[in-house]
Amino acid sequence: MLKPLVAILATVTALSACSGGGVRAPDERGGVGRLLGRVIPFTGDIASRGNSSAGNLCGVAGLQGAAIAPITSATNGCGVAAPVQVTHVDGIKLSQPATLDCPTATALHRWVTQAMRPALGRDSAAVTELRVPAHYVCRTRNHRPGARISEHGKGRAIDISAIILNDGTAITVQDDWSRQSRHGRALRQMHTKACGIFGTTLGPGSDGMHENHFHYDTAAHRGGSYCR
Repeated sequence: MLKPLVAILATVTALSACSGGGVRAPDERGGVGRLLGRVIPFTGDIASRGNSSAGNLCGVAGLQGAAIAPITSATNGCGVAAPVQVTHVDGIKLSQPATLDCPTATALHRWVTQAMRPALGRDSAAVTELRVPAHYVCRTRNHRPGARISEHGKGRAIDISAIILNDGTAITVQDDWSRQSRHGRALRQMHTKACGIFGTTLGPGSDGMHENHFHYDTAAHRGGSYCR
């Protein structure tokens, strides 16, 4: 009886390592990650999430940065059990290290490689930086008193306001979104493709609070992704 039990535990442990370690956010949709979260409440140590300047943070090739200690907060609902600080995504520097959980960091990598780069076409290879105005911060939604804690306060959200090219060109949400130019079309296309990669996508025209940046988070919604 002992051998089968040991084998089961070994299999679960191996799957946890392959998932990049750390706490799986409740919004993550992967069946294995959700199952592991239910079977073994695993916070994961820093080493299990990776600490790589060459890539492979959260087990994702091309995701660079470092795992950091758990973030706690006196404010109920804020904090990140297994955070990482992302510095580069697919070779592109972030304007500031972004503190996220691994599912959100992984989604950001997917967005860069599957949405942003294809939308930019020939400009894709020239991208050197993503301008990040916000990542982890303990606050309410849209800074409204009494509102629910924002996904930013859980390490599940990142805001992107501009894409910088190697010639100094800044493709900004604020200035280029509404233009009938290739950069304007690229912004609209990459934002549309973010739907499904993230649980929530907000941008210009969504609610009046995101006219100059994209807000992406990995919150789970009953009706599927919320995209505006």
